[in-house]
Amino acid sequence: MGSSIFLQSNSLLESLIHLSNEVSSIEKLPSIQVRNVSTMLRRIKVLTSLFEEIQESNNPMLPPSSVLCLSELFSVIRRVKSTMEGCKNGSSLWGLIQTERLSNQFHVFVKEIARALDILPLSLLTVTVDIKEQIELLHRQAKRVELYVDPKEIQTRDVLLTLMASEKNMFDVETVKHVFNSVGLKTVLDYEEEMSKLEDEVHKQAGTGGLIVVSNINKLISLVSYAKSMVFNEESEENDVRQVSGSVGKSTSASFNIPDEFRCPISLDLMKDPVIVASGHTYDRSSIAQWINTGHYTCPKSGQKLIHMALIPNYALKSLVHQWCQENNIPLIECLSNAESEKKTCEKAVDHISTTKVAIDSVKRTAEFVVGKLAMGSVDIQRQAAYELRLLAKTGMDNRRIIAEAGAIPFLVTMLSSNDPRTQENAVTALLNLSIFDNNKILIMAAGAIKNIVDVLESGKMMEARENAAAAIFSLSMIDDFKVAIGAHSQAIPALVGLLREGTTTGKRDAAMALCNLALYNANKLKTVAAGAVPLLIELLMDDKAGITDDALGVLALLLSCPRGLEAIKKSRPLVPLLIDLLRFGSAKGKENSITLLLGLCKDGGEEVARRLLINPRSIPSLQSLAADGSPKARRKADALLRLLNRCCSQSHNPVG
Repeated sequence: MGSSIFLQSNSLLESLIHLSNEVSSIEKLPSIQVRNVSTMLRRIKVLTSLFEEIQESNNPMLPPSSVLCLSELFSVIRRVKSTMEGCKNGSSLWGLIQTERLSNQFHVFVKEIARALDILPLSLLTVTVDIKEQIELLHRQAKRVELYVDPKEIQTRDVLLTLMASEKNMFDVETVKHVFNSVGLKTVLDYEEEMSKLEDEVHKQAGTGGLIVVSNINKLISLVSYAKSMVFNEESEENDVRQVSGSVGKSTSASFNIPDEFRCPISLDLMKDPVIVASGHTYDRSSIAQWINTGHYTCPKSGQKLIHMALIPNYALKSLVHQWCQENNIPLIECLSNAESEKKTCEKAVDHISTTKVAIDSVKRTAEFVVGKLAMGSVDIQRQAAYELRLLAKTGMDNRRIIAEAGAIPFLVTMLSSNDPRTQENAVTALLNLSIFDNNKILIMAAGAIKNIVDVLESGKMMEARENAAAAIFSLSMIDDFKVAIGAHSQAIPALVGLLREGTTTGKRDAAMALCNLALYNANKLKTVAAGAVPLLIELLMDDKAGITDDALGVLALLLSCPRGLEAIKKSRPLVPLLIDLLRFGSAKGKENSITLLLGLCKDGGEEVARRLLINPRSIPSLQSLAADGSPKARRKADALLRLLNRCCSQSHNPVG
């Protein structure tokens, strides 16, 4: 067991050291979240020293709990990197408006590091006294760290919100320059790139952020555009253009018509380092490495199962890309200098995926050992064991199958009733992770888990436990028979509606997705309406912080087929104008559900709704646009609604559409 665990941990340590060094070597800090980013970098540097010492010790008897801790730290640091890159490369102004959410995200990362270190057996590792003391200090500090929101960022954000609410000719140009300078917007090019990033953010937020969020981003785009014309006169614009004319960055290269054969099928960007996978298809190394590292074993383009994970350089295509870039004055210095680094990243990512018998046997022995602690240990040991199983079940279908075979599920179900908040949260999250493997869904339901899961959902000791209980119900309800069984529990649907009202953005989304699954069964639709879901879902459509626009629309569209659901939906006066706006600004999925709701409301005696549509000046143009450019389903329903409205107003000889 020691040698097999070592095989996994050696590869994991290499990946951890490489990832941590990547994060620590960020040269230019983002202009927002400066303190949170800098303190996080210091913590990761301390952890890097630990990883390097463990690797140098070459200890073949690394304890299983260390591997679980290191795996969780790898997951946390990878998400830290993604968040930092988002702060650095995304819209600075939108990041400023989201400063409290981003601050909370960094706070969560620190708490996750603390919890991972809870199970690190430092006394069993061969590390120096100095490193041990540093890690213990980091652990203590991380456990008691408090949320930090930069008061200067809050103040600047409030000024920005005031500017957004002001008339264009009413705000002070110097104030605008001060706010924009504080987030690194100083040149014309900065302003133009910021507008481009904000437009990208509109597309990201269309299905989740709701109309208010999309509207706020559009206000920001308008503000930046107007400020650009006010801050820079024609002469200064020309000077800025001359300053950047000699360099070609991302925005310039994007203006070229890149040949399709030079684009990565995953990212659709120019391939910097093309490689061939086992299926014969070519991808950019960084994109396919990320695909493989997230647990995919198939070719993204063909769907063919990859018989091996080797990435073979496509030198011929790389030469053609290089030649094309030279002809179009696009520098490849950065691409070439990073090629070896990306190659090593990918190799480490592939190395980290192990499907060998040795690795499976290692997981089996670890699972049996941890389940033994779950069965026989004290309260503290059970809490730690549940956390270790939660981490072990986080990735890999083999892991989930092996944990269930080791007999963990009945013990975890029992622990849902624990009076210890953290034990309860670890148990429900472990069951959620295990339920991703379909056969485990059957075992979890057979263990009588649904009552305990609903109890946690309704009155769990921590919000995270309640939210993960909702996610577990969503996962279990993927099987049709379980939709009936879960809906039959008298408190399941009311508890989901309660979380929809009280939960965080993540919890609301989990609850909405679970309700969407359950409402596919007709009897559950009536229970969902009876639990008061309809007015709450409509209210959430207007809440810019809820972040579940598409999910809420999906549930409402399902409840439309229930007579009581239709009656409850018709009672809402704000819904129709809201749906009209969603036809214009919603995601593709949101537009489909919006048109479904409008068509359903206008049918079967919906003359009043039809009249309200006809007097709204935005409705007919929105419907005509959807009928021309929407998805096939949306086009059919838009045509049907236009015909219905045409009949409604035919008596006045004023046809539409």
